[in-house]
Amino acid sequence: MAGLALDGSNPDVSLLYDINGLAKDAPHWFDRVMEFVGEYGIIIGLALVTLAAWWNVRKRPQDAPSAVAGLVWAPLAAGLALVANIPIRGFVERPRPFNDHQGLDVLVAGKTDFSFVSDHATLTMAVAAGVFMAHRAYGSIAIGLALLEGFCRVYMGVHYPTDVIGGFALGTAVTLLLAPLAMMLLTPLTTTLANSRAGWLVRTEPAAADRDADEAFPELPGSRSADGDRGNKDLAA
Repeated sequence: MAGLALDGSNPDVSLLYDINGLAKDAPHWFDRVMEFVGEYGIIIGLALVTLAAWWNVRKRPQDAPSAVAGLVWAPLAAGLALVANIPIRGFVERPRPFNDHQGLDVLVAGKTDFSFVSDHATLTMAVAAGVFMAHRAYGSIAIGLALLEGFCRVYMGVHYPTDVIGGFALGTAVTLLLAPLAMMLLTPLTTTLANSRAGWLVRTEPAAADRDADEAFPELPGSRSADGDRGNKDLAA
C-alpha cells in the first residue's frame, strides 16, 4: 500500500503538482497566509460557524434541544473520526508526497507521519456534516470551509488529493452513520438542560407547552408569570 500514487502519470500526482504549483507562483506572503489558513485558520473558522449556528438554533422553541444536540455531536464525531483514522494510516502507510516526489513547494516542514488519510480533511468535514444536520445555512458555510481546507492541504504540498478525498469520506461517514445513536443519547441531555437554570444554553425562550403551562397556572412558584422579572434575569444570566 505504501507505493500508492508513486507513478508520475497518475492523475492523483498530476493534480498534486498542478495545485501545489500555484504556491510556486504565488507571493511569499500569500503562501504564509495559506499556511496559517490550512493549519489553523479553517479550524478556527469552523468553530466560529458552529457557535453562530448554536446562537441561531437556540431561537427555535420546539426543536432547539435536538438542534443543539446535533451541534454537540459535530466535534464529538470529529474526534471519533480522527481516532478511526489511526489504524487506517497504519494499514495504508502512504508516505507524504514530498518524500516520493521532487520539485514540490512544501509550506509546512516537519511532517513525518503517514499521508492517507488527511486528519485536517477528516476533522473539518466531520464538523461540517454535523453542523449541516443542525442548520442548513451554516452547515453549507461549514462544508465550504472544509472543502477549502482540503485544497489548502494539497496546495501546501503535504497531502495528495486522494488523501483529502479519503478524509472527507471518513469524516462524513462517521458523523452520519453514528448520528442516530448519538442523537438518541444527546437529545435527552439537551432537553433536560433546556428545562434547567442553564436552559439558555439550549434555547432562548420556553417551548410552547411550557408557555401554556405558565399561562394556565400563573400562581405556581416555579412559573415565569409568578417569578416575573426574576425569571427573565435568570434567563439572561
